[in-house]
Amino acid sequence: MAEPTNLRSLFTPDFSNMGGNLVRKTRGDRVIWAIVIILTLASLLLVYSSTGSLAYRMSKSTESYLFKQFAFIILGLLIIYWAHRINYTIYSRVALILFLVSIPLLLYTLLFGVQLNAGSRWIKLPVINMTFQTSDLAKLALFMYMSRQLSRKQNVIKDFKKGFLPIIIPVAVICMLIAPANLSTAMLIGGTSVLLMFIGRVSTKHILATIGIALIPVLLLISIAVSTFDKETHETKKLPAILSSGRIPTWISRIQTFVYSSKNDDNEKSYQIDQAKIAIAKGGWLGQGPGNSEQRNFLPHSYSDFIYAIIIEEYGLLGGAAMVMIYLLFLYRCIRIYKKCPYAFGAFLALALSFTLVIQAIANMGVNVNLFPNTGVTLPLVS
Repeated sequence: MAEPTNLRSLFTPDFSNMGGNLVRKTRGDRVIWAIVIILTLASLLLVYSSTGSLAYRMSKSTESYLFKQFAFIILGLLIIYWAHRINYTIYSRVALILFLVSIPLLLYTLLFGVQLNAGSRWIKLPVINMTFQTSDLAKLALFMYMSRQLSRKQNVIKDFKKGFLPIIIPVAVICMLIAPANLSTAMLIGGTSVLLMFIGRVSTKHILATIGIALIPVLLLISIAVSTFDKETHETKKLPAILSSGRIPTWISRIQTFVYSSKNDDNEKSYQIDQAKIAIAKGGWLGQGPGNSEQRNFLPHSYSDFIYAIIIEEYGLLGGAAMVMIYLLFLYRCIRIYKKCPYAFGAFLALALSFTLVIQAIANMGVNVNLFPNTGVTLPLVS
């Protein structure tokens, strides 16, 4: 039985003598804390290295992005520390509220959000004049709610109406609201949800049916991309009006670039992945050394979507492999927490949060080495 939590103390933290009490009050897995610190420190170095010339062109100061990244890291670590001090059973109580709040936020973002590359993924926060990606909140709320439902419905989890529908409907709602502007994030959330349902003993036939239904639009999109590509001119044929709206042309273009880029080295659409390949090739086994990247001046989004290519260029294949091992170690430690957790909700939540972070990392690295089409997802805790 969990000890009663003083709700007032949760939202009024005492920062007096914080330096002396910080280590004593830090709970949880020390290895995970070390991984978070290592990755955030690495992000400072990598973002500074990959944005130096860009920052100078934009603001005549090579440190502008460094200071911005440092501020975000401090804010993020404070939020992590504050969140980990809360009794995790509280998250079960607020899961439904957060889920219900995330739906109108996603709708607002889809209709009135900040436009970038024909997609609305962000809303602008007043006063501080910063953008916020609502899918991040929705993802967190969904996994809290799924963990709550899975932990409460184990006795009826095989039943379609009582066990499966209350879990899959929220997943479908969130994914469909995110997909029009950010298909890759919706697919990552869907994949993580399927893994969580499998571990949560949801009926295998229900899971397979879900995967089959989800694959229909994906396979349809791939077939459209292949059929509308002109192999002689290496250009996309004129798309029907229904396929020319929103992000659909971008999705089609990314699939075509992934499938056909090796057959057309001069295709401008493959410029980004070609520059990433050059960065990886230059890195070799040991890399060019910290801050010595050359491709950062040519590789678009080298500080975000393609930061892993810069990691390999500067630190070599050994540095890239070390980054993979760090994320796998993080997953391993989270699985240990799952096995030791005394309550089902906490166990499912630990798995959900670790899966989504590691799967996103794998997706980002896979794009950088041309294993997957460009997704636009960043490297968690780094870029």
